Amino acid sequence: MKQQSATNKRSAMVFVVLLGVVSLFADMTHEGARSIHGPFLALLGANATVVGLISGFGELVGYAFRIVSGYVTDKTGRYWTITIIGYVINMLAVPLLALAGSWEAAAFLIVAERMGKAIRNPVRDAMLSHATCDIGRGWGFGLHEAMDQIGAMLGPLIVAAVLYFKGTYQTGFACLLIPALLTLGVLLFSRFLYPHPRNLEATTPELETKGLTSVYWMYLGAMALNAAGYADFPLIAYHFQKTSIVSDNWIPVFYSVAMGVDAVAALVFGRLFDRKGLSILVIAILFSAAFAPLVFMGGFSLSLIGMALWGVGMGAQESIMRAAVADMVPRNKRASAYGIFNTGYGVFWFLGSALIGILYDFSIPWLIAFSVSTQLASLPLLFKVRTLAAQQSQGKQAG
Repeated sequence: MKQQSATNKRSAMVFVVLLGVVSLFADMTHEGARSIHGPFLALLGANATVVGLISGFGELVGYAFRIVSGYVTDKTGRYWTITIIGYVINMLAVPLLALAGSWEAAAFLIVAERMGKAIRNPVRDAMLSHATCDIGRGWGFGLHEAMDQIGAMLGPLIVAAVLYFKGTYQTGFACLLIPALLTLGVLLFSRFLYPHPRNLEATTPELETKGLTSVYWMYLGAMALNAAGYADFPLIAYHFQKTSIVSDNWIPVFYSVAMGVDAVAALVFGRLFDRKGLSILVIAILFSAAFAPLVFMGGFSLSLIGMALWGVGMGAQESIMRAAVADMVPRNKRASAYGIFNTGYGVFWFLGSALIGILYDFSIPWLIAFSVSTQLASLPLLFKVRTLAAQQSQGKQAG
């Protein structure tokens, strides 16, 4: 029995690592592109409000459509088909940006890339939730996020190198075709090795549920508030370029630093989540809420610190946030739960990004006040979620 358990854990770990490699190359592609979306849109004639709206709408599409993807996945069980379709759209939209001649065309491709991500993410997270059952939710999702962010760190560095050697934004987008093709290759290899990812989680009797729990919905509300106050990077990059606080060559490097911090934070917070629960997310939000004043009012050094704190928040959200959802819902509703959760998260991200873009043109102090206060407003809900989750856990054990 112990030998079988060890074998199952090794198999699950290999699957998590394989999907981590897929995400590494995928993030190398789309995060490399994302690091120059703001300056590229500005070059094509977009202003701050337009950049904020495009970024926010892209995130809205990138999250809102996940409710459909998750529902279809749970109904059909076609994990890999839906995942592959999403990754193909996600990956091919990026190098096509090299051909965009107007901000409208670039905006269409940016939104298309987010659409591809919307299609594949709930399914991928559901597959990961099955694999992380035995190895630890926080650790599994944290490891995946860390590998994801290694790619997100390398992608902007590739683009920065292209710009350093006098390449254009278009050349940077074109170079990202290589990791895009590697993403699809490793994805197909993973599909060959693990055709039935649900088998990685032992079948156990599910609790009878008529719907998703109140804890789940309260948790969604808390994270939606946090998303609303989180400035998207294209607007931050726009600010750096407009104020000349950070030169064009350094903007992708700043983003790369944030992604590196994100990777480390995901591993650390993921492991701590398995031991301490949602209290770790509260601590992460307290740190990350300070990014806005440093980024939007600081000089070169303070802006760099602000980007590091921005990365702390992203790492914690992308590891703990997904891990917590897996423990709140039964496995037969997992993809739908991720889809609904990400839809709510994305709607608030869109509304917050749009408002932050408008506030940037109106008043930076008001932008900062909105960002910080909205993130901190999520904390009382998280404390309530932590209490209710602990009570439910004790009730299950007593039963």
